[in-house]
Amino acid sequence: MPIIVNLDVMMAKRKMSLNELSDKVDITLSNLSILKTGKAKAVRFSTLEAICKALDCQPGDILEFVKDKKEAVL
Repeated sequence: MPIIVNLDVMMAKRKMSLNELSDKVDITLSNLSILKTGKAKAVRFSTLEAICKALDCQPGDILEFVKDKKEAVL
């Protein structure tokens, strides 16, 4: 998938645990873990906003677009 989730990187930069972020954002640990591991198929803007507020970052700090190798060849 060409969208990379860098949530773990931002959490490490802010020295914040998954439990702490879960409490601040009011998202279950399992849902936050799914997002962190890149297994989520979608994310609500309200969730993204809450995460950005809690981590004091921009959406682009968490989400990254990377071209597929197949697309790069074309």
